[in-house]
Amino acid sequence: MLRKLVVCGVLLSSVLGLGAANSARAADEDTVNVLYAGSLVNLMERSVGPAFEKETGLRFRGYAAGSNKIANEIRGKLRRGDVFISASPKVNASLTGAANGDHVSWYVNFAESPLLVGYNPQSRFAAAFKSKRWDQVLQEPGIRIGRTDPKLDPKGAFTVELMTKAAQLYGQPDLVEKTLGAPENPNQVLPEETLVGRLQSGQLDAGFFYSTETSDLKIPAVHPAPELQIKASYTLTILSDAPNQAGATRFVNFLLSAQGRALLREHGVDVIRPKVVGNVQAVPSSLQAVIDAAQ
Repeated sequence: MLRKLVVCGVLLSSVLGLGAANSARAADEDTVNVLYAGSLVNLMERSVGPAFEKETGLRFRGYAAGSNKIANEIRGKLRRGDVFISASPKVNASLTGAANGDHVSWYVNFAESPLLVGYNPQSRFAAAFKSKRWDQVLQEPGIRIGRTDPKLDPKGAFTVELMTKAAQLYGQPDLVEKTLGAPENPNQVLPEETLVGRLQSGQLDAGFFYSTETSDLKIPAVHPAPELQIKASYTLTILSDAPNQAGATRFVNFLLSAQGRALLREHGVDVIRPKVVGNVQAVPSSLQAVIDAAQ
């Protein structure tokens, strides 16, 4: 009798285990995990994600952080995803090739967003941004500036680049030191996904943001001189080890479709003609068709 109970228990465990595995597999097939640059939080969570779910019946699950940070987590096998959206083409190189895990074999350039200086309209420095040159305001005593880590996020690196170029243009050799301090100044450097919230809550007076962030959230912003213009160049790819390749393809197809591109424009992103970089043969045929239609 005891032996029969043991056998039955083993069989029941096997059945339950198989059922759990099937449920997990079904969940994977119904969910698309999108790892994306933190500057796109509002766009992805409030617009693209819900629209994709309504259109396809699939579930959108997003994760936002600095592009370099996400790439480091993918390479270090700390995070898996289906789609990766970066704010700089250079980030993809860190995931390309055998030495980097062969996570990326191709990517598509699909949008751009210039870097601006945004400020809190309730800040005591708000009026100064309307009457003085933006770099002069950033040197005001007591102003609280926010930016992202140049090692973890392209926007952080672009910020240092912008200020370096401004120092040359305006003949102020010490401008970077006066405004930013050290590259990793702990009084300024914050996670990308929290920067907007810090500004809106009044914890910051000003910060460096892409136009999609300032446009989307009605943040007043200053456009640096044309000679200083620096843009985020958004790219997307389906990761080679994506658990849900089919779902990933449907998401990318949606984002590059006429509907998806319209949503991008609504959120202040400059939509450009999509261009494939890398192994074109690895691009899903349905996606290639969408890219061709967008030309």
